[in-house]
Amino acid sequence: MMNDTMEKAINEQINAEIYSSYLYLSMGAYFAAEGLPGCANWMKAQAQEELFHAMKMFDYVNERGNRILLTPIEQPATEWASPLAVFENVLQHEQKVTSLINNLVNLALDERDHATNIFLQWFVSEQVEEEASAGDVLQKLKLIGGDASGLFVLDQELGQRIFTPPAAG
Repeated sequence: MMNDTMEKAINEQINAEIYSSYLYLSMGAYFAAEGLPGCANWMKAQAQEELFHAMKMFDYVNERGNRILLTPIEQPATEWASPLAVFENVLQHEQKVTSLINNLVNLALDERDHATNIFLQWFVSEQVEEEASAGDVLQKLKLIGGDASGLFVLDQELGQRIFTPPAAG
């Protein structure tokens, strides 16, 4: 069983992961309204991935014999100035989540909760991938600039993304 401090912190992270899913759904809705179905698809896949992260933590808390305490989810933004602004926000958000995960690892070490530290290492690695993925799309958008045909091609590429849950390991 985790101590109360660790339990509270992971419950807060579950909320943050669900918020991330909600944020990406909002971004997907923005892209759908802007006529960019590929970007909307990318965001929907990202929303599914974030919900998977929340559920992985949810299951872990239960497995440890602790209690899940769900709290209200903050309303995400609904408007952005451009596709570039959306992906700048994505990268900033993923950097924030990385910081939150790193803080959880530090807390697990401080609390000498070795099982939770080991569990969290998956998320540490996952955040490297999350930031790289967002950064890749952002870099492409910067290269495209105001070129509508470039945005069309990128939208087609992003439309190919499919969320596949990682195999249990």
